[in-house]
Amino acid sequence: MQRVTTPPDPTPDQPGRRPTPDALTALSFLLLAVLAALLLWPLVTGGVAPSPYLIGGLLLARLGVQLLRARRDPRLRRPVSWALDLLLIALIFNVASRQPA
Repeated sequence: MQRVTTPPDPTPDQPGRRPTPDALTALSFLLLAVLAALLLWPLVTGGVAPSPYLIGGLLLARLGVQLLRARRDPRLRRPVSWALDLLLIALIFNVASRQPA
């Protein structure tokens, strides 16, 4: 039977200090924040929606960052998630290609 242990308490000189995310994680969060801002801005202001090509391109860039992160950490490998992301990106580009110029 395995014994479950709790993580050690933080050292007194650094109470509650959290590790900072690596550069790829920060870039992934930044891309998500930009996507959220682009998609929420027209809802808040009543302005024009962003280009579907821009949204698809940002999602594609984020997928690339996820793949790079998975190369460094095998726990981040989620092929089904990547397949769904690719399907969503393909649908966005399909809709964008059918819009009149």
